[in-house]
Amino acid sequence: MKTLPSMYKLVGDKRYRETYGLYYEDFEIGDVFEHRPGRTITETDNIWGCLLTMNSQQLHFDAAYAAKTEWKRLLVDSTVTLSILTGMSVHSVSAKVVANLGWDKVRNTAPVFAGDTLYAESRVVAKRESKSRPTQGIVTVHTRGLNQEGTQVMEFERTVLVYKRGHSPEEAANY
Repeated sequence: MKTLPSMYKLVGDKRYRETYGLYYEDFEIGDVFEHRPGRTITETDNIWGCLLTMNSQQLHFDAAYAAKTEWKRLLVDSTVTLSILTGMSVHSVSAKVVANLGWDKVRNTAPVFAGDTLYAESRVVAKRESKSRPTQGIVTVHTRGLNQEGTQVMEFERTVLVYKRGHSPEEAANY
């Protein structure tokens, strides 16, 4: 019998469904997940992020103003960076999430500019079973965002409530 990679589920004769993410049982403290592919940030990403969040700091969208600052160019809004790095980690960290419980210790450690390519990695720093939800567990990861030169641009901790194996919606018979 053919052995399936863990990211696929057999749903019929020679028919496979992609699956994503890890169950609570799959996380081990100390594990590090390198999130790929990377993501090149564009000026449009930055401006749309500012528009969506109503961020009116002109350093992020007024090139003439930004040219007069120490950066000499538009600086990517840090919440855009946080969102992209979080999104990059979803495949491994939170694809089987019940809920994001919070982001802590968010630090901007280097500037991000349009044209930078970001990569992320997450290390499991804590896990415990939920006291009130026996089919779920709580996992905390420390995520680092790195640019194309390997410079850390951001770090944060994120805590998620994830399903235990056998209890996620995707394991329902008809999903």
